[in-house]
Amino acid sequence: MRDHFRFSCPRRPAGSRAKTTLLAITLTLSVLAVGCGTAAPQAPARPQATGPPQATGVPRATAPSPATGRSRSPATLPSRATAAPQAATRSHPLRPPHVSAAQLARLPMATTYATTPTAPQDPAPFEAETGTVLHPTATRVIYTRPGGPAEATLPATELGSPTWVPVVQSQPGWDRILLPTRPNRSTGWIYLSGGGLRIAYTAYRVEVSLSTYRLTILDAGHSLGTWTVADGAAGTPTPAGRTFLLASLAPQHPTYSPLILPLGAHSNTLSTYGGGPGTVGLHGWPDPAVFGHAASHGCVRVPAAALRALSRIPLGSPVMITG
Repeated sequence: MRDHFRFSCPRRPAGSRAKTTLLAITLTLSVLAVGCGTAAPQAPARPQATGPPQATGVPRATAPSPATGRSRSPATLPSRATAAPQAATRSHPLRPPHVSAAQLARLPMATTYATTPTAPQDPAPFEAETGTVLHPTATRVIYTRPGGPAEATLPATELGSPTWVPVVQSQPGWDRILLPTRPNRSTGWIYLSGGGLRIAYTAYRVEVSLSTYRLTILDAGHSLGTWTVADGAAGTPTPAGRTFLLASLAPQHPTYSPLILPLGAHSNTLSTYGGGPGTVGLHGWPDPAVFGHAASHGCVRVPAAALRALSRIPLGSPVMITG
């Protein structure tokens, strides 16, 4: 059964990132038109679910029809780096080291296609996220720690959607964010000064219980609904831990789902789905008999009503997957 979209874009040299990113998006949508792609077992890894349609990534806004692949756009918060300059001055935040053009060119781009080998792991993968989300309006450097060495660059878009990533830790002048790269649970620190950042808050949270096959959507702690879903089979389990809604993809000629909602995570048992990076996600499924069973390659298959509800959740919103 094919429940994962595949990506045919290999890792690319820094000099051709812009061109290959556009190509990757085009190829991804082409693949979605015929299906998620077949899984090709190559390396030990577990799959994960993808998220619902959210094109703008800002919380609290009206969402168009799920068929468009768009979702609501929340109101942006003032940047903490500029909203309280006196407090930042008193705290004396560490400044990032200079990154030369040559160093920048060697850094991996923090996308679902990439690997960030020097990225620190999430220190609390089962704690609730803060609800704060960041959007770089231009490519920003990500660091291993405040004032530490650069580990990657974060682009302004991911899979054709605006990049919104969740904040999991803060200190004066810096935020720690979850990254959509391999290995799963990769994190990095972003320097808040210098402009080029939008900061917002999302009250939404998606919870997936693998043991009970249940998906729940919460808004400020209040349940908007719970649905029985299908998750990863025994050999290709859905990876547990906190992640986030990365992008919203609407295939032009949908087969099994009008929306594919990638998460910021990858399969841990499969190194690829049909030649792509093995991104997992949330999506619909035409046969309701699968719900309540471990049946997928790692994605979370959801009923139509759940997919419609997920389509209203902004990008960057937290997704917690528990065993």
